[in-house]
Amino acid sequence: MTTSTTSESSAATHLLDLQALVVAVRRRRRLWCSLALLGLLVGAALAVLRPPPPAAQAKVLVAHQADQPNDPGTLIRTDVELLRTTRIADKALQSLNSSERTEDFMRDYRGTGLTNNLLQIEVTGDSDADAVARAKALADAFVADHVRRMQEAAKAEAKALRDQGDRMRGELAQVNKAIGDRTPESDPTASASIESLFARRAELNSRIADFDQRAEEARMGTPQIVAGTQIVDAPRAVRHSLPRTAATNAAIGLVLGLVLGLAVAAVGTVVADRPVLRREIAANLGASVIAELRRAPHRPARRWQRRRTRAARERLTATLARTVRGSAEPVSLLELGCARSTSVIALDLARALAAEGPVVIIDDLPALRRAHRGPKPGGPDVVGVEGAAAVPHEVRRLGVGSVAPGTAWTGLPDLGTRTVLVVRAGHGSAAWLHTVARQLADLLIPVIGVVLIDPDPRDRTDGTLWDGLHTALRGYNERLARENVTGRVRTERPSWAVRVPDSDQEAR
Repeated sequence: MTTSTTSESSAATHLLDLQALVVAVRRRRRLWCSLALLGLLVGAALAVLRPPPPAAQAKVLVAHQADQPNDPGTLIRTDVELLRTTRIADKALQSLNSSERTEDFMRDYRGTGLTNNLLQIEVTGDSDADAVARAKALADAFVADHVRRMQEAAKAEAKALRDQGDRMRGELAQVNKAIGDRTPESDPTASASIESLFARRAELNSRIADFDQRAEEARMGTPQIVAGTQIVDAPRAVRHSLPRTAATNAAIGLVLGLVLGLAVAAVGTVVADRPVLRREIAANLGASVIAELRRAPHRPARRWQRRRTRAARERLTATLARTVRGSAEPVSLLELGCARSTSVIALDLARALAAEGPVVIIDDLPALRRAHRGPKPGGPDVVGVEGAAAVPHEVRRLGVGSVAPGTAWTGLPDLGTRTVLVVRAGHGSAAWLHTVARQLADLLIPVIGVVLIDPDPRDRTDGTLWDGLHTALRGYNERLARENVTGRVRTERPSWAVRVPDSDQEAR
């Protein structure tokens, strides 16, 4: 039992191809590398052009009445928020004899809780001396406010305890009076009542002593809090290192620029929908990728790069020459996004075919005329489309044109009745590739194959359409050659690709 490859490929179609997205983003590395470099330069420039203002900092040890070893930091966070109140800011401004608005002054400082009892105050100013003076005024105002609040809380607690003790003393005086008014009697009921009064007096004496002790502890605890709340690190100016600040800002700018560049490249790739992989280009054009070639460099290449490019061009020329030799009809090269590379390929192919007979290039590509530096002995001739009618039929023709937007489609049959598309990866959108395939089909110009320019070096997808009309270029050419020799026209449908059995049992 065999399965259809078409059904498998359609079932494997995804809404978003992650591999194609990664490849397209990697091909746009100039964009995100430029944005990353721009972010780095902007971050470093900001550190130089906008240096941080003069700043000073001080550290204050804060003692709390309810300090606990397992405190999660609630008390120090409360102190940080109290530092941001207008009451402390007003007291600091009064000590500085400043007329600055309280809201403006509050924007120039902040507090940070380093530990449960250590508060760091950071202040900015017009100069180092101004920043140090502001930090000292803030620290003194905070310490004074904290001590005052703790003293008021201790006084209020001691007063509440003393008032409670006074009420207990009043009740004790009533109990003592009740005991003094009783006379010894032999009645058991009166004896029990006197015993309850004595028990109540003992209880009141115990509670009064407890309240007095707690009031004394509350009063004695305030000096400890006052002595414990102090400035442990005197206000001092903070020295800023320009190289360190520039390096930090540059690193932040580099990361932000890189993230922004990658995001822009990814969104642009999804929106533009420009196929990059061999599989996508072949599927959109309806033709297999028969060869690949790096894009011709705009700057002089190194020796090893020139040698590798020359070898790739020779292999491509040999493949195309084999294709053109097996065709009895004129063949054209139609470019999409790679006019310069197509002109170089056309000249190499014409020179390879010129050894077997005269070759004329029908040129509809301006880049070819710039690449062709005049006729050479035994080399190909280049004529325009208007001179194609004067070319003898026994001379081999090789048309060169374009299928870019704005192409005159009706003039493409004059270049050749069969064509090889030379497409740069990632140049045309999927919609335009469909348009090219549809227009060529309407003009009855079969596409022999696709030459992919500037492919992704990490692309491992298959660019052959195994379920298409032409499963192999060589077999198709051989079939056409046999038909041309025998004069027979075969109308049967070419055989589809057959699945190879994995085992003898499956074959049986």
